Amino acid sequence: MKSIINSLFTGAFLSILLISCNGSSSSESSENYVKTHYNKTETTITMRDGIKLFTTIYSPKDTSKKYPILLYRTPYSCKPYGADKFRKKIGPNSILMKEGNIIVYQDVRGRWMSEGTYDNMRPYIPNKKTNKDIDESSDTYDTIDWLVKNVPNNNGKVGTWGISYPGFYSTYSTIDAHPALKAASPQACIGDFFFDDFHHNGAYLLSYFRATSLFGTPKDKPTDTAWYKLPDLGTKDQYQFFLDAGPLSNLNHFFQYKKLDNPSASNTTIDDFFWKELIEHPNYDEVWQRKGLIQHLKNIKSSVATMIVGGWFDAEDLYGPLETYKTIEKYNKDNYNTMVFGPWSHGQWARTNPKNSVGNYYFGDSISLFFQEKIETKFFNHFLKGKGDKNSGLPEAYVYDTGKKKWNTYDTWPPKNTEHKVMYLSENQKLTSEKLKETGIKFISDLKKPVPYSEDIKTVFTPRKYMTDDQRFAARRPDVLVFETPVLEEDLTLAGSIFANLEVATTGTDADWIVKVIDVHPANEKENDAMQKHLKMSNYHLMVRSEVMRGRFRDSFTHPAPFTPNKKTNVTIKLQDVYHTFKKGHKLQVQVQSTWFPLIDLNPQTYVDNIYKASADDFKTQIHTVFTSSNIQFTVLK
Repeated sequence: MKSIINSLFTGAFLSILLISCNGSSSSESSENYVKTHYNKTETTITMRDGIKLFTTIYSPKDTSKKYPILLYRTPYSCKPYGADKFRKKIGPNSILMKEGNIIVYQDVRGRWMSEGTYDNMRPYIPNKKTNKDIDESSDTYDTIDWLVKNVPNNNGKVGTWGISYPGFYSTYSTIDAHPALKAASPQACIGDFFFDDFHHNGAYLLSYFRATSLFGTPKDKPTDTAWYKLPDLGTKDQYQFFLDAGPLSNLNHFFQYKKLDNPSASNTTIDDFFWKELIEHPNYDEVWQRKGLIQHLKNIKSSVATMIVGGWFDAEDLYGPLETYKTIEKYNKDNYNTMVFGPWSHGQWARTNPKNSVGNYYFGDSISLFFQEKIETKFFNHFLKGKGDKNSGLPEAYVYDTGKKKWNTYDTWPPKNTEHKVMYLSENQKLTSEKLKETGIKFISDLKKPVPYSEDIKTVFTPRKYMTDDQRFAARRPDVLVFETPVLEEDLTLAGSIFANLEVATTGTDADWIVKVIDVHPANEKENDAMQKHLKMSNYHLMVRSEVMRGRFRDSFTHPAPFTPNKKTNVTIKLQDVYHTFKKGHKLQVQVQSTWFPLIDLNPQTYVDNIYKASADDFKTQIHTVFTSSNIQFTVLK
């Protein structure tokens, strides 16, 4: 590919990458601290199959004592390259940086300055027979083995951490772990590509479209310069762009790189290997199943302590950290395994801005700073510098109540003192504790006017703020069904998973179903500085949780099936865990819709074998019905 961009990202894309790579925005730390207190070494570490991985080592200049190693493996680059060029911040947070640790960054196989072939979410190989059988577990093992044997002044103990993709590599480090690995903190870690990031329950997240080339552009040799190019949509109106583009197949030309570099060429071959993977594997087949990491977390060595970190409003990776924690907890009873979930968007806990807001919604001050000092630093110090026993002084679950805006701790998650509460989608926009007369509520799903996920007009990578956006704009549309409790007379705390058990029908043969759980604030709610100017906190409709189910996958993600037109059909949607108190004077609202654009792609609403290859003629307006036998099952704190 001839056209190369030197900078990684612009705008929102850049801020996401900085958090993933550095742990915080570069402007948040001293310009000279790292260079003054650390020596930097660049080297390559040879893996068991002969491939060399580029590695940067920051070692404290004070050599009077030994230090643990904190390892961060990333596909996003070890920049800056050059022995005389230093990062502005190193380590998980500034406290650990200033206390003194050996901080190591590594370009994973096939990325940037490392050799080899890249595979995003490389499948784990359980029974390796030769040195050619490699995965991210073996690469991490070989890296740690080299580091403890070759880096001066290390104390023989290693910790891994990372946010987002690097969080995935941190999780991977715990499988077949090296004996020196004592602590791992996967944060916003991807767990399975069919439920994280690029898919949600099989529905393609169109919001990730622009990120495809970042992961799928071929690279044949090490490079310190970006070799990929992000698609230029030519507009600031993402909704209109994708609506005008039509079927997903009309987007293929963005990934025909030879043609992009030479418009006169007749190339029709898709050059992006990740886009190929997406469009050729629309179902949860062996490709996606093998890439999943959750199923391989059943035998984590008890010598590795894990602390899983996530944000309740993470638009990218919410499934991954929750399922990672739960799976390790279920199958590794003797392990030290804890979770921390706060009122954060993707990676926001690594920032040092004292004001903690997600989009329009303000949660409080110094929440991220509290995590860095009182939780993250304490975890790593205990297992890498301290006794390393289970008495870390930290709870099993450190969770933030996003309604009451306060931290709480529990010795299990979900808490033991919970019960299931079922509420029914009833007539006249009511959400009731009892099932009333059954009837069907109809709405027209017009694919020419899909329900937007946000009021904002902009072009972004995966949007963050929509997770707490005011949902009044959606509630006022005829193709969004609204169900609401009366004003609550006492607090209601949801603490755990939510299941939407829908009874639906459609005039078509396929449909998407989206369920949103919303906290409707009272009219006298106080304003906050985070609010967009055109909005008010009065009657704010805070989205607490939301999820989509691609209807064809209602019974099996591997074997999709069409709907029978006009036949009542069950569709169950698992919404990820929440910890939120609907306070006295508020109302609990549920919205149901069938489009969510362009967060997810449009379902044609007529069944086709592969939506990525559907034609314009396949997309039809349909009439959907939601029956009042439908209910939402909440996990409620007693």
